[in-house]
Amino acid sequence: MEKKVYSVDGKELRTINLDDNVFGLPVNEDVIYYAINNELANLRVGTACTKGRAEVNGSNAKPYKQKGTGRARRGDKKSPILVGGGVIFGPKPRDYSYALPKKVKRLAMKTILSLKAQDDRLTIVEDFTVESGKTKDLAKILGVLAKGERTVIVLKDDDAKIKQAGRNIPTLSFLSYNRLRAHDLYYGRKVLMLESAAKNLADFYGTNEGAE
Repeated sequence: MEKKVYSVDGKELRTINLDDNVFGLPVNEDVIYYAINNELANLRVGTACTKGRAEVNGSNAKPYKQKGTGRARRGDKKSPILVGGGVIFGPKPRDYSYALPKKVKRLAMKTILSLKAQDDRLTIVEDFTVESGKTKDLAKILGVLAKGERTVIVLKDDDAKIKQAGRNIPTLSFLSYNRLRAHDLYYGRKVLMLESAAKNLADFYGTNEGAE
C-alpha cells in the first residue's frame, strides 16, 4: 500500500510503501472488540465494596416480640430490606483483569491500523518534534493536519518534548509504535504517524511475530 508523506505544513513530500501485512488486512471486528474490552477491564480498579447482613453494625436482638403486635416478623434490624441494613449480593473488591492471547492483541492492532488506512484516517507525517515544548507550537501543526478532530500521534520513541507540548490538549493522545493501545487507536478520528514509526511498525508487526 502506498501512502503520501506530509510535512508539518501539510505539503506532500513523497510516497512511502506500507506493509500490507500491517496496513492492508481485512477488518476483523471481533478481535477489535476483544482487545478494547480487555484494555478497559484491565483498567478497572475493582475497589467497590458493600457490607452484607453479617457485616452491618447493629444488634442481633429481635426488635420486638414475635406475636401480638400486628407487625412483620423481624429477626434483627440488619435485614437487607430495612434502611441501614445489609446489601444483598453487593459488590466486593475483585480483580477484573485478564490476559488476552498475544496473537489476538497483535491482530487487533494490525486490524485497526488497516481500518484507519482504508478509511483515509491515517496520515503519515515526516519525523518532527517540538523543541520548545510549547502547546501553541504543536497546536499549530495539529490545526493543519488534524483540524480539531480527536487525534492520536504514533511516535517512533518516547519523545518527552512533544508529549510536554501536547499534555494540555484534551483531544490528543500519544502512542509509541511498539506500545499501541486499541482503545485510543480505534476511537481516534485522525491518526498521525511519524514516518519512522510507520517503517518500524512494518518490522515490529509484519515480520517479528514473536515480539510483543
